Amino acid sequence: MKHFKVDIPFLTATVILVIAGLLIFSSASLGLLSKQAAKYPNVAFNQIFFGLILGTVACFITSKLNYKIYKKYAAAIFILSCISCLLVFIPHLGFASGGAKRWISLFGYSFQPSELLKIGFIIFFAAWIAKYKERIRSFKYGFLPFIVLIAITGILLLAEPDTDTFLIIVFAGLAIYLASGGRWKYIFILGLAGILGLGILAFARPYVASRISTFLDPASDSLGSGYQIQQSLIAIGSGGTFGRGYGQSIQKFNYLPEPIGDSIFAVASEEFGFIGASFIILLFIFFGVRGLKIAAQIQDNFGRLMVVGIVILVVSQAFVNIGAMVGVLPLSGITLPFVSHGGSALFMTLAEVGIILNISKNRRNK
Repeated sequence: MKHFKVDIPFLTATVILVIAGLLIFSSASLGLLSKQAAKYPNVAFNQIFFGLILGTVACFITSKLNYKIYKKYAAAIFILSCISCLLVFIPHLGFASGGAKRWISLFGYSFQPSELLKIGFIIFFAAWIAKYKERIRSFKYGFLPFIVLIAITGILLLAEPDTDTFLIIVFAGLAIYLASGGRWKYIFILGLAGILGLGILAFARPYVASRISTFLDPASDSLGSGYQIQQSLIAIGSGGTFGRGYGQSIQKFNYLPEPIGDSIFAVASEEFGFIGASFIILLFIFFGVRGLKIAAQIQDNFGRLMVVGIVILVVSQAFVNIGAMVGVLPLSGITLPFVSHGGSALFMTLAEVGIILNISKNRRNK
């Protein structure tokens, strides 16, 4: 097997996404500055220092650290990530925002433990499959462990609640399972169970039912549950072909909820138009295709499945966010990787990219 340097096209796509994300975030955050000027410095510092600067350092470190060490400590990493999610329920440590308790606060700065759970799940599931790869098509060693892991993460995340992150983890887990040679019939059964589970969840959680009904008829409550998608579509449509121009979005000031969060793609579309929005989508497509190509060139099963899991994690989150903003998927509340506000999210995403870069050094010629 021939060893390479890190995959340059994949690294280049990441750098462009980070730079584009910083530019879009800087413009979108002007909406926050106009309404909550006192909050702006903390948000900007969190994104730039904890997300971009420390995230770049984390990316460099994980790109140098031999990825096989994660396999050795996979169980411990997963357990610690689960424990970190339980911390949100500790009074004065975990705090709620928007009706969900998903964050912990340390020394005045917030962190979302579910970001750790994402990578903890991928590492442990990839390590499990690598260990039992000869028996992975069996129910006992393949599908059952997957269901157990999904159940554990589901209990932790739905208690917060954080349905969106749970679904993204399910997508990544399915990708890992299928890439390892898992049986499609089990996936079909899981799909049926998922539809049933979604129905139960919609009944038990009114906000889930509200999202579904809004998706089916966005105009039914244009000042209530349909407000965000209506304003998002107005922003995207008003961008036209080439956009209003950088910094010129109108919707980000008084209309779009969370212009630096899950609505940030609408801001980008308004300012850069169809051309700019298409460029962002193509960047994520290239990120995904190149990442999967790296995975196809890795002989080590653990490394290959880790790449698959991380790539699907990032790309599925991106397209769930974009799909919600253009109205082809229900509103999710999930953010756009590399772009939306969230220092801990950007930090972890860059650290995960570093893992892929390290694994890419072990590619082989085909």
